[in-house]
Amino acid sequence: MLLDGRKVARELKASLKEKIAKLNNKPHLVVVLVGSDPASLTYVNSKKRQAEQVGMASSIIKLPESTSTETLLETVKNLNQDDSVHGILVQLPLPKQIDTNRVIEAIDIHKDVDGLHPLNVGLLRNDRPYFIPCTPKGVMRIFEYYDIELEGKNALVIGRSQLIGKPIASLLLKENATVTQAHSKTKNIQQLIENNDIIIVAVGHKAMIKKDMLNEHHIVIDVGIHEDGETLVGDVEKASYDKVKAITPVPGGVGPMTIASLLENTYIAYLRKEGLDETSI
Repeated sequence: MLLDGRKVARELKASLKEKIAKLNNKPHLVVVLVGSDPASLTYVNSKKRQAEQVGMASSIIKLPESTSTETLLETVKNLNQDDSVHGILVQLPLPKQIDTNRVIEAIDIHKDVDGLHPLNVGLLRNDRPYFIPCTPKGVMRIFEYYDIELEGKNALVIGRSQLIGKPIASLLLKENATVTQAHSKTKNIQQLIENNDIIIVAVGHKAMIKKDMLNEHHIVIDVGIHEDGETLVGDVEKASYDKVKAITPVPGGVGPMTIASLLENTYIAYLRKEGLDETSI
């Protein structure tokens, strides 16, 4: 079975659109893009377009590739102080001359809709999430949508990034799964895969997980995305799709849920700023 992230994202965005239409003002998302990387520009434009589709205000601040850390920090400071801005996202990766950690730490935690500020990271790991990073949040929504039971299941997370691997492991533990975390240097990946029910692959290596490494009982979440000629592929070999119990396809799996979750986080930021009831989510 293919776990259709596009379908889940459509339904989430339709719900957000209805709720936003009832607000007095529009939630406002600002994305800061440094440089002119074509892939990043395409992704940022998609975020803006989808935000506007659900009734949000959305702005893109474009800065040159040569931007310094101090200049970017000043931009973030101004956005922090702007009461009309509810969500701030600095598009990663940043050019090498910029101190990424300083920039992330400068974002107001109340506007950190990407969920990467150290305080947000710490709260998540202590089972008190404030903003959940968008891709992990989208993955958990897919599990919920398809009624995939996590409690008591053995889950293997292959990947240890702050953006995806580590927060997904924390969220799975919160749902009472038994979690093993591996990465590209792990020696016994095959054995670990065999011993787990749910496999989440976010390691960033094209088709690293082969069909013969999986079985018909596995539920697989493929977070990777890579260009392969004119098509997109993930971290899991596409030949696996017909073998496993369920899998998120690439494209059309986790990707659409990442942006939908970003929009939801921005909506939540608006509600908190206005002192409105978050249970309306």
